[in-house]
Amino acid sequence: MRRSQKPEWQTKIAKERIEILFSLAEKEFKGHPERSRRYVELAKKIGLRYNIRLSKGEKDKFCKNCDTLLKPGATSQVRLDKSTKTIKVTCLNCKKVYRRPYK
Repeated sequence: MRRSQKPEWQTKIAKERIEILFSLAEKEFKGHPERSRRYVELAKKIGLRYNIRLSKGEKDKFCKNCDTLLKPGATSQVRLDKSTKTIKVTCLNCKKVYRRPYK
């Protein structure tokens, strides 16, 4: 049996909350990295609960393994691999590597 879909007003509020949590995570990153991580975790949970897909930009902002906000130089390392034409992003907290094609 199929689950009933949430009302439109609930998904709208959930989308707004996700945007707010991501902006708060970016603001709090420098002073309180653990709080920033918690905001990302909450945004992911809201997205799962209300079946909201995160945009490509939102997905690329955090590590899927440890929910850390990925900032080049601070919490991530970005390298270009010319042979495979990929961008290699390494999370410095959990050492997870993400590869994205750039061509």
